[in-house]
Amino acid sequence: MGNDMYSVEQVAERLGLHVRTVRNYVRDGRLKAVKIGKQYRIAGADLDALIGEPAPAAATGHVEVSSIVQIDGLAPGAADRLSTLLTAGAQAPHDTPEPLRVQTIYDRGRSRMKIVILGGPAETADILQLLDGLLGADNGLFAPGAGR
Repeated sequence: MGNDMYSVEQVAERLGLHVRTVRNYVRDGRLKAVKIGKQYRIAGADLDALIGEPAPAAATGHVEVSSIVQIDGLAPGAADRLSTLLTAGAQAPHDTPEPLRVQTIYDRGRSRMKIVILGGPAETADILQLLDGLLGADNGLFAPGAGR
């Protein structure tokens, strides 16, 4: 039946019952309903429960990690290279159907880059490890005089 809402009359017709019988089911608590104004409305899922239809399978659990990384003192050219490498890393094949999303924003005036990562825990950890490896002290990505 789904998530639709039905009137007492519609439920009675569907089940081949008298309208009074359906109202009695509602009053007795055998059929869940909400009263809107002077009329009852019955959710399709509640009607399914009354007639013994199996409830739809619950969705499997979903876990998503949101990470924001800020890097100060990054040279403009390095920001472009880093953005390209991270985007390529995010597009690499993964074992999960959910895509890994990476967005980068670079503020030239402050030599600051922000990286937003959204995805599963394992994929996010992989990207963070890649980022940690790319930001090593001797990689030449930082502007002169800027420390990590």
